[in-house]
Amino acid sequence: MINDEIRDKEVRLVGPEGEQLGIVSSARALELADEKNLDLVKIAPQAKPPVCKIMDYGKHKFELAKREKENRKNQKVVAVKEVRLSSNIDEHDFNTKVKAGIKFLQNGDKVKVSVRFRGREITHSSLGRDMLMKFKDAIEEYGSVDKGIKMEGRNMAMFITPKKN
Repeated sequence: MINDEIRDKEVRLVGPEGEQLGIVSSARALELADEKNLDLVKIAPQAKPPVCKIMDYGKHKFELAKREKENRKNQKVVAVKEVRLSSNIDEHDFNTKVKAGIKFLQNGDKVKVSVRFRGREITHSSLGRDMLMKFKDAIEEYGSVDKGIKMEGRNMAMFITPKKN
């Protein structure tokens, strides 16, 4: 709440430099803010009496937006990339998938490695488990297993997170 929106009888007033001005009526607080060509802003409405500060509200909102934008800029979004294998994949194809997984991990993304079983392959799920373990060993220096091997319907999957440098 700012300026005329403040309906409390008395407020604890904080000056523009952060100095305590004591408990005053809201009308007097508004007069003091007008004298300094600033706004009266309620910063702690739950306090008894509520705390109001004399400040430039437009500048305050701009600073908050600027800080929020800076925080968003510094944020790293981690994507989950998927590498799909089959239980009877050839060696060269497997190496290509390993290279793709390493590239994803170096970019800072998580990798979901899944082996899909088609038809009767699901009866030999141990081959898929062996394939995932082989993949884990191949990318060991770039990432570590986050979530272990798990069956999800006709797929077997595990998640790998990048190692910190």
